[in-house]
Amino acid sequence: MSQNKDQRQDRQEEQEPFVPSSPVKRTMAWIGLVYAFILLGMTTYIFYTGTALGNLAPLLALPGLIGLGVLAIVSWRTAGKPGSLSAILLAALCFGLAAFTAPLAWAGLMSNFGG
Repeated sequence: MSQNKDQRQDRQEEQEPFVPSSPVKRTMAWIGLVYAFILLGMTTYIFYTGTALGNLAPLLALPGLIGLGVLAIVSWRTAGKPGSLSAILLAALCFGLAAFTAPLAWAGLMSNFGG
């Protein structure tokens, strides 16, 4: 009985301490989760209607553009790279492109449901 207790204590001592993921990795995970939900919606739409959705290129570009802008800011705030000016310019460019692409994405998505 005491031998089992000693083995459990040894295993607990051998475990490394918990280290959470970096903010950059967590940001990338959120971007991937958004893409997973979009692909899940596209797949289930095909199963329920028998037709595929078209004109979705702008919609699929949006999470990448927004995510890259957020990733630039998060990386600059946590690691200091890229520099502040570069990060702000990249984020502004990505957010501007996302704002330009959002109406195109909406129009492309709605074109699947029109008459």
